[in-house]
Amino acid sequence: MILFIIFGWMKLTNFGATVTSMEGYATPFPYLAAIISVVVEFIFGIAIILGAFTQPLAIIYAVYVLGTAFIGHPFWRMDGAEMIGNEINFFKNISIVAGLLLLSVTGAGRFFLDYKWLSR
Repeated sequence: MILFIIFGWMKLTNFGATVTSMEGYATPFPYLAAIISVVVEFIFGIAIILGAFTQPLAIIYAVYVLGTAFIGHPFWRMDGAEMIGNEINFFKNISIVAGLLLLSVTGAGRFFLDYKWLSR
């Protein structure tokens, strides 16, 4: 999750480059996609680490990461080394999705904000 927060911060502080990157991936509505990526990666990432709204945010995050796997790493359209690198990253994202879905079921645990709020 820390990595997503770091990348979200980089996207926020270099927002113009983020929009250009979204255009390069032929992402529909690149400006809106850039805003969504910053919110999910940076804001939602911090909330999940703090254990705030963990279960619903983990589901949203899983859908986001699944989308980035298909948009950002379409290895089935590539050849050679480019294909191998994108295939690895695609399946890395699928693994992250599995972890996020597990988090959405289990929650953050008793040492986090969700537990403190719900135990009142």
